[in-house]
Amino acid sequence: MSEKRVDKMRGELRRGVLVLAVLASLRTPHYGYSLRKQLSEAGLDIDEGTLYPLVRRLADQGLLESEWQQAEGRERRYYTLSKAGIEQLAQLSHEWQLMNDALGTILENDHGIS
Repeated sequence: MSEKRVDKMRGELRRGVLVLAVLASLRTPHYGYSLRKQLSEAGLDIDEGTLYPLVRRLADQGLLESEWQQAEGRERRYYTLSKAGIEQLAQLSHEWQLMNDALGTILENDHGIS
């Protein structure tokens, strides 16, 4: 498989994972840079141009709450899960586990594919 095709598929996988990762990370309050740093430390590097629109979209959907706080001499907007966000995270986590289990079963069944 060409490297270009692998990169495209990797991007598709990441997009599906990022919403769940952001919601899970926002169980505790974060401002943009601290959220990006936490995701990066977990192995999910994300561009600002991807993260900030995603956070705004989740906030617009009522899944996040935000408040301005003074931190390190600057005003920062901190985001955290709303009640709806907590419920959505629980549902998505359950769906993720089901898909992960199913995929694990499929990947473990070697049908002569190398």
